[in-house]
Amino acid sequence: MSSSLIAVLDFGSQYTQVIARRVRECHVHSRIFPFNTPAAVLRAEGVSGVILSGGPASVKAAGSPRPDPGVFALGVPVLGICYGLQLIAAMNGGAVAGSTRREYGCGRLVVGEKSRLLSGVKGEITVWNSHGDKVTRLPAGARAVARTENSACAVIEDATRRIYGLQFHPEVNHTEHGMRILRNFLFKICKARADWKMSGFVNDAVASVRAQVGKANVLLALSGGVDSSVVAALLHKAIGKQLTCVFVDHGLLRLNEREQVVRMFRGHFKMNLVVVDAAERFLRELLGVTDPEEKRKVIGREFIKVFEEEFAKIARKSKAEFLAQGTIYPDVIESAAVAGNPSATIKSHHNVGGLPKGMKLKLVEPIRELFKDEVRALGLELGLPHDMLWRHPFPGPGLGVRVLGEVKKEYCDILRAADAIFIEELHRAKWYHKTWQAFAVFVPVRTVGVMGDERTYDYLIGLRAVQSTDAMTADWAHLPAALLQRASTRIINEVKGVNRVVYDISSKPPATIEWE
Repeated sequence: MSSSLIAVLDFGSQYTQVIARRVRECHVHSRIFPFNTPAAVLRAEGVSGVILSGGPASVKAAGSPRPDPGVFALGVPVLGICYGLQLIAAMNGGAVAGSTRREYGCGRLVVGEKSRLLSGVKGEITVWNSHGDKVTRLPAGARAVARTENSACAVIEDATRRIYGLQFHPEVNHTEHGMRILRNFLFKICKARADWKMSGFVNDAVASVRAQVGKANVLLALSGGVDSSVVAALLHKAIGKQLTCVFVDHGLLRLNEREQVVRMFRGHFKMNLVVVDAAERFLRELLGVTDPEEKRKVIGREFIKVFEEEFAKIARKSKAEFLAQGTIYPDVIESAAVAGNPSATIKSHHNVGGLPKGMKLKLVEPIRELFKDEVRALGLELGLPHDMLWRHPFPGPGLGVRVLGEVKKEYCDILRAADAIFIEELHRAKWYHKTWQAFAVFVPVRTVGVMGDERTYDYLIGLRAVQSTDAMTADWAHLPAALLQRASTRIINEVKGVNRVVYDISSKPPATIEWE
């Protein structure tokens, strides 16, 4: 018996992948499809249900993205979320209008009537809104079962056609009973089977890589971080000796990172590992560059140049046709629209936004649709060590986006030392694994200080630690004052050139996790 499949049609929401991930958390297979996927394709895939994601467009706007109308005649349940609800109304005889009072952020939902979708949800609950339009006339056969202060049709259902809509986002953590609502849709309405597991993903990914690569050789951009390490293990399982791992020391690494990577992959895993010392090259290209986006593009561009040069060397012995990367979904969703859909760009990632159009290698990105926690689960399935998998995320551009403004070797050396002390103190206080991500930031601003009765005029180090589950939202970690004091004291005393340390208490949104 094949697994159930829930199709998530992507209309450009930055929460689209969160929806798919929440479905997978219920052990139901989910896949994201472009918003205009023909109904015939979905039928051929054997979908058990369809979810229409949110999106930045207005259904009232000319040319706004619409699904194939045949989606509503597939005979499987359909759930519209935010923009998806408005599509259901607009395409099935209802009406949508702009609201004089928009709803963004937390709001209150009042459950009015019994509904299979809202089974077990009663009274008033907190929900997460992100919309400026509202449904003003229901489609024929539908009824409103919950409301907000701004909308009388915040939850609608057509039990006969099994079409449902939510004005809010059940997939985000801020919505009370959001997972209950999604489970109601999956199990009470779609009758889905909870039989999707990471072992199944491994088998599918291995088969997909083998089909894509064939007998060709693959170069892997190995950084030693969680994502590229898991990709290395997955590719090694899939194609064995066809894989060559290339580690580039771009001078933007953490303290002793190059040595750790060589020891782990060349020594322990016995993989074919090529180490390229390109620190001077990258720092030279970054000279005078201060804009964060431009820095990412410069680093991404140099990465590809380095790999193309390595490709030319390796090609003398074997034919390498593919470049593998540890791109995961938060990289993609913050950089560009998925499947060409209209979503807002927050920042580009070197794995995504910095690839030149003339790149000679074809890309292999086997974990592109996974969140960080899913990547770690995949790594466990592949037998990677716990300490490697639970290492904090590290950006592809490395210290290039943790040194604010222009990147210089002096700044990187200061930051490396400060960051190592902070991480060491987190481990010592048993806080490292309680945080999602923690790091130091070099701020090229001099401040006045006093050390040994003498005036100093040295640099500022910022410390950042956050709690998160998927990197899409994050809150600052409430670290003990004693831990922060020890880290600050050690950094100022042990790192020459620093006389002030600050702690970042911003959440995402409105800030991002990284400073650049």
